[in-house]
Amino acid sequence: MQTQDQQFGADSESMAVTFLKENGYKIIERNYRTKIGEIDIIAKDGDTIVFIEVKARKSRAYNPKEAVTSSKKRKISMVALYYLKSTRQVNTRARFDVVAIDSAKKSGAVEIIKNAFELAYG
Repeated sequence: MQTQDQQFGADSESMAVTFLKENGYKIIERNYRTKIGEIDIIAKDGDTIVFIEVKARKSRAYNPKEAVTSSKKRKISMVALYYLKSTRQVNTRARFDVVAIDSAKKSGAVEIIKNAFELAYG
């Protein structure tokens, strides 16, 4: 059985998937896991592979857009490179987006931040 936080996370990811589809993204993978780490959503936006981190918050005290730390960016970058190599797509255009969900707002405001960060490693 899921905890309330796990259920909130799953619901937020489902909300993000719906929003991404409505905005023309084609979902390839959800919760792509490796020994290195996880990427919430992998999608295509036109001819670009997009690695998407979903950040949702219940409180106005914390901005979901600011929740992707440099450590998290490095981990997502390493998993993205692994995905591109393992699927033989290293020459494919790719980018990193963040879907920010502010559940403190009545409508559960959802925003896509395209090119939220650059490839980070090292």
